[in-house]
Amino acid sequence: MNVAVIIPAAGLGTRMSRPQPEKSGISRKQFMLLEGSPILVHTLRKFVDCRSVTGIVVALRGEDIDWVRKSIEYERFSKPVRFVEGGDTRQQSVENALDSLSSDTALVAVHDAVRPFIDVKTIEEVIQEAASTGAAIVGIVPVDTVKQVRRNKIRATIPRDRLALAQTPQVFRFDLLRQAFDRARQDSFTGTDEASLVERLEQVEVSVVAGSDRNIKITKPSDMDLARLFLAQERAR
Repeated sequence: MNVAVIIPAAGLGTRMSRPQPEKSGISRKQFMLLEGSPILVHTLRKFVDCRSVTGIVVALRGEDIDWVRKSIEYERFSKPVRFVEGGDTRQQSVENALDSLSSDTALVAVHDAVRPFIDVKTIEEVIQEAASTGAAIVGIVPVDTVKQVRRNKIRATIPRDRLALAQTPQVFRFDLLRQAFDRARQDSFTGTDEASLVERLEQVEVSVVAGSDRNIKITKPSDMDLARLFLAQERAR
């Protein structure tokens, strides 16, 4: 089964203010160095290590492609990693990557470039779930009580067992995801994630596979301290 992974990495990362090494000239979060390697490279390693994945496509800003290609050369990845030019939004970047996939692709997994601590076992589980149901995402149950508010006044307390905080990867049948993006473009609809586009089709129910609070999305400088801790723990196993 041909399983492609799309990693949108064309974002500007405005919440991450730390500068990058002068050699790269790049200041976005996905390229920040974590123990000597860009965060994006740490993320790529997880999917290369996943047996079910057959290929990876990274959507980048055009000016970043050569730099990223060179930065992974020494990795000698055992699976093909291709690059496409991304768009101004995540949705456009994922769609550009979708357009580059071969017609024999069975499943497509979309993963945030700045979630380098996804567990390989979880990747396998969400891929298998999507292979069975057509659509599956990784998610966790919130630990905090969730309130519905209006103008800073509580209107309801929402039971946590009915909620899931969506993470990535999000995995779908290729034809289903292609159709969802086509419909979104026709309707000028912008989703918050890929699942929100697929949900609009009302063709399949999207399954949720249990994730982990370690699968953090690195979005601000303070997240790097936690990232260093998680990486040290991974390497100590």
